[in-house]
Amino acid sequence: MKFIVSSTYLLKQLQVLGGVINSSNTLPILDNFLFELQQNQLIVSASDLETTMSSKLDVESDNEGSVAVPARLLLDTLKTFPEQPLTFVVEENNTIEISSNHGKYALAYADGAEFPKAVALENPSATTISGDILATAVSKTIFAAGNDDLRPVMSGVFFQFSTEGLTFVATDAHKLVKYTREDIKASQVAEFIMPKKPLNLLKGILASSEDDVTIEYNDANAKFTFENTELVCRLIDGKYPNYEAVIPKENPNKLSIDRTQFLNSVRRVSIFSNKTTHQIRLKIAGAELNISAEDIDYSNKAEERLTCDYQGDDMQIGFNSRFLTEMLNNLTSDEVQLEMSLPNRAGILTPVDGLDEGEQVTMLVMPVMLNS
Repeated sequence: MKFIVSSTYLLKQLQVLGGVINSSNTLPILDNFLFELQQNQLIVSASDLETTMSSKLDVESDNEGSVAVPARLLLDTLKTFPEQPLTFVVEENNTIEISSNHGKYALAYADGAEFPKAVALENPSATTISGDILATAVSKTIFAAGNDDLRPVMSGVFFQFSTEGLTFVATDAHKLVKYTREDIKASQVAEFIMPKKPLNLLKGILASSEDDVTIEYNDANAKFTFENTELVCRLIDGKYPNYEAVIPKENPNKLSIDRTQFLNSVRRVSIFSNKTTHQIRLKIAGAELNISAEDIDYSNKAEERLTCDYQGDDMQIGFNSRFLTEMLNNLTSDEVQLEMSLPNRAGILTPVDGLDEGEQVTMLVMPVMLNS
């Protein structure tokens, strides 16, 4: 089998697929890219058994065949080439030879038949969504997903599709983010939990893409198809916690403040907080917000005063500054609103402006107990 392909075009596609490959694999075949040649179309796949991703590339050829090529070696080689056509020829002696303008390089290949096949989804449901919207939904939620192996359902993002709209939720029990789109609807109700790794891959590829993504899913797997790429992954098995029950409904105390100013203050003050609890104290009275932190062990403390728009009773509430910083960083609005009821109930952070029509973001942060 033989084909000719542009070096930079091939590298660009392989770098995307390379994100699937783990640094240490139990099966040696997974350290390879699978090349499947069908006349002038080359399908390249990468897999870690949980996630399989493949791209279709246009090449010059009239052969057919399949081989598994060492991924790291091929990527390292391609990175050094300027733009030029490369000729790949599979030789008799179990090597694949690459010819460039200046030289020849031979890599040992494995039999393509050994490479694990991607799962075929049986009678899946499907929804279509614009790539940049999916990328936004993922990046707005994924940071809040947990890393606890004992609670695998919380280590992914919960997709909830209905005829009213799409909802994406992530939580690690300390913070929760719910992202809703009412301008896009699914044909039928469906719920599934997507693992982080394939979502991070999708987020990276789709960030600036206007292309539509078709999402097909059944109980065990999901498949994302866009342009010339498809990604199939295993879903996280289990029931997602009832997140609606944790979001407090009655929050009479409402604080509105400039997001950047609030973020910078929290960042500065948190430098002086206790290194294990990262605790900061918000004290709100009238139109004044007082942010303070103290590390008693080292006699460090800081305090800042900001003006804000506040409706409600005077109150003091403690938060973990890392969670608050992450959330404020993840929002893009100029102004945010923090709604609270009591010092021991979760606070709800929402953007006041900068959202598309039909787009909603709700962030929930659990308080920490203040030592009076």
